[in-house]
Amino acid sequence: MKLAWDRVVVHTANPFVIARGGASEYVRVRVRLTASDGVEGLGEAAPSAFYGETADTVVAALEQLRPLIERADPWALEDLERDLARALRGNAAARMAVSAAAHDIVGQRLGVPLYRLWGLTPGSAPPSSFTIAIAPTEAELVQRVEQAAEYPVLKVKLGTDRDEDIVRAVRGAAPAKTIRVDANAAWTPKHAVAVIERLARYGVEFVEQPLPPHDLDGLRFVRERSPLPIVADESCVTAADIPRLAGAVDGINIKLAKCGGLIEARRMIAAARAHGLRVMMGCMIETSLGITAAAHLAPLLDDADLDGAALLADDPHEGATIAGGRIAIPDAPGLGARLRTR
Repeated sequence: MKLAWDRVVVHTANPFVIARGGASEYVRVRVRLTASDGVEGLGEAAPSAFYGETADTVVAALEQLRPLIERADPWALEDLERDLARALRGNAAARMAVSAAAHDIVGQRLGVPLYRLWGLTPGSAPPSSFTIAIAPTEAELVQRVEQAAEYPVLKVKLGTDRDEDIVRAVRGAAPAKTIRVDANAAWTPKHAVAVIERLARYGVEFVEQPLPPHDLDGLRFVRERSPLPIVADESCVTAADIPRLAGAVDGINIKLAKCGGLIEARRMIAAARAHGLRVMMGCMIETSLGITAAAHLAPLLDDADLDGAALLADDPHEGATIAGGRIAIPDAPGLGARLRTR
């Protein structure tokens, strides 16, 4: 396969702020693989500084992996992901882009979308939430909730000194919607228990990543005392993390950009099911190219948070959508994502 890549700069409609900071501009890397028969596959790397990646590290990783990628057989998807992981630890976003592009080639060659390749039914996908990021004022927060009127499920970012006020304002502006909250690892165990007890009064469905990633004892402490389910995100990167999380959390949040590939994501789903855990899939700020890869796995999920492209003001791709919260997966062969033509 021939490897090519280019940088894509995108902007969110509103500043995307979470507990550890935020931005409005993001650089993504679009990967293009061309097989010997001319079939072209696309994938997207959505690097996160939290996991030590930037667009520059993605490019450096791709160049380091180029010899392996260009001699790889795109049919051998398991071998490709394994070899990429062995050749370069970390750099999950870069590896994910290659995984997606290779899957895209295979789906196109077979003439089927990925979900059909895996025997899945799009109609069984859960609704996607829409994220309400931290806003500087209550008025702006309420305005963002109103802008998200079409979405029945909201994920509210917390990790501030006014968390209860934020949830109270969101609940007031959206009295009938499902609300989930995400602290992005900002709380301590005792603080988390106290906050969660108060948040439960507002009908919050579950709490995502209340504590720092490696505090598994703390997560277990919180879960044993929490009236709401606890879902691990930053604490759960690959399938290898799942056995130790069993009993400490109620569910996991998979992100393709942190696990490194579609095969690894499916492995995580299977491992979570084996341990009786709730399965969610989230995303970074991504274009429709990245979101579409995740959307093909949506029928396997209990919960979805695939709003990365819906948050953008200038998405250069088209593919899966989440209008009204409903995940619509393309029927075109492969990923079904493409450059926007209008």
